Amino acid sequence: MIKIPESIEKVFTVLFEHGAYPLIVGGFVRDHFLKKQSKDIDIEVYGINSLKKLQKALEELAPVHEVGKNFGVLKMDYDGYDLDISLPRTERKTGKGHTGFEVQTNGQLDFKTAAKRRDFTMNAIGYDTRSGYFIDPYEGQKDIKEGIIRHINDDTFIEDPLRVLRAVQFSARFNFKLDTNTLKLCQHMIKEKMLDELPSERIFEEYKKLLLKANKPSLGFELLDKMNGLYPELKELQGVEQDKTYHPEGDVWVHTMMSIDAMAELRTTDNKRDIILMLATLCHDFGKVEATELVDGKIRSIGHENILKPSQTFIQRLSDEKALLEEIEPLIKEHLMPSALFKQKSKDPAIRRLSTRVNIENLVLVASADHFGRTTKDAKAKKYEAGEWLLARAKKLKIKNTQPEPFLLGRHLINEGMKPGLEFKVILKEAYENQLDGKIRGEKSAINWLKKYLNT
Repeated sequence: MIKIPESIEKVFTVLFEHGAYPLIVGGFVRDHFLKKQSKDIDIEVYGINSLKKLQKALEELAPVHEVGKNFGVLKMDYDGYDLDISLPRTERKTGKGHTGFEVQTNGQLDFKTAAKRRDFTMNAIGYDTRSGYFIDPYEGQKDIKEGIIRHINDDTFIEDPLRVLRAVQFSARFNFKLDTNTLKLCQHMIKEKMLDELPSERIFEEYKKLLLKANKPSLGFELLDKMNGLYPELKELQGVEQDKTYHPEGDVWVHTMMSIDAMAELRTTDNKRDIILMLATLCHDFGKVEATELVDGKIRSIGHENILKPSQTFIQRLSDEKALLEEIEPLIKEHLMPSALFKQKSKDPAIRRLSTRVNIENLVLVASADHFGRTTKDAKAKKYEAGEWLLARAKKLKIKNTQPEPFLLGRHLINEGMKPGLEFKVILKEAYENQLDGKIRGEKSAINWLKKYLNT
């Protein structure tokens, strides 16, 4: 039996009182068998054909919102749980995109017919809270036990091409194998370019789940490769050789897959931050495709960190959010710096200047993933001395997550009798450069520097 929180039982009581026959369906039931916690509960309501009265009754418990014209879906946030309450329905594809469906709700449908529209057998299990029985017309429990992702029906599956990417992220998150026939169907859908009709935001959501929830995101990308569904920027990494001294693990593709798995172990639990770190790690060596060459008998990729176009193209496939790209690009461009600065035993000015270009703590995480994404001795030992050194120095300088605040400000110039103008910018910039070099160490030092500057 599934243990239902006492507060959520109140929702079911209201449904029962109105003559409804509710079943819990979808991911909450699946996650029960996977022994995973979930705060999302989908409830399918049988025995009635309208949710209007239920909505009014449920609003005594919490605010309820109806979503999707003709979909018959109510949403409510109750006691920390996100509830989707809907009527059983059938769907028929009428056009391209995720809105190109004709939906028919019918509270009198049998569960097997209603569940036919779902993607995979593991997501088509219903749970009757009153009897404690599971309704499993497509043997989803068996597939969960055997670790298999299997689609329910060819015709209904291809109606939503996003299901290809759902298969990918589920496979990586649960370490499940994709059924042979499901794999063939996904390959067919990709070959027929069915995914091209999907808006980028829906695609990005599935990539996020893969990158943020899977312990080994590489499993998802390897499956996507089997489907012939990799974007070119990823596919082109395959076969790009690397110097075996630094990369005994293999080509750039192998290294990238190992790196994103390493980054998955370093995730911070802040999803907004983690997606930036994961994408930066995924893209960090895209430039090697263009930069790699044989120099004096050795494989070199000089300047690959500065070749940003492939990363820009890849990120823009997923999102048009400029801020996302602005956060990722510096991490790619600077990912070699922790090791370089450590090797050079760089002084404070170099570290201060680095902090003006990139968040040092985030950079160390990406550089660590890059370091651990290989089979060298120190990588296997999970020790990255350069990163630890740089982080300690940045912490001491109080620039781990920020750049130095300028000591000299416009008000100081005004206090010296200057009037605001173009010269302000020139003076403040030069003062800040001196501050980064350690020649200006505080506000008093900055004022003294200004007086000397003005009297020169």
